[in-house]
Amino acid sequence: MIESKKLDPNFKFEVAKEMGNVNITRCFACGTCTAGCPVREIDSKYNPRKIIRMVLLGMREEVLSSDFIWLCSTCYTCYDRCPQDVMLTTLMTTLRNIAVKEGHVHPSFKEQARLVGSFGRLYEVEDFDNKKREKMGLPPVKKIHDEVVKLLEKEAEK
Repeated sequence: MIESKKLDPNFKFEVAKEMGNVNITRCFACGTCTAGCPVREIDSKYNPRKIIRMVLLGMREEVLSSDFIWLCSTCYTCYDRCPQDVMLTTLMTTLRNIAVKEGHVHPSFKEQARLVGSFGRLYEVEDFDNKKREKMGLPPVKKIHDEVVKLLEKEAEK
């Protein structure tokens, strides 16, 4: 159970402002967003109606540090079906942006950044890959892109 002093009553206004002053308080929990959500079918942790409710209640830390804000597939099913025009897809993007600003980055993105920093791409190119490319008449792919590594190093210095 969450203590009331841990709730942030201004969280919903911060989110609405970040979204371009779209009023997320229009949601009356009809469940249309949840019923049509393909991610909800796969993972019951992702419940758009519950996420909106948590934002409206001011459960800032619970929302921003959760894994479920990263699950939205941006299919726009909820966006198109919402009778109150809440724009849940935009809400989820906004929550992720706020989470990143506050240092809550999902581990999958940290791993992607590590891979890009190491190899210049999301996967390592081996000699085997280049031999297959050569057989197909394609040019070899560089194993490491120094330009990407330099760019990431400069970004880390900021």
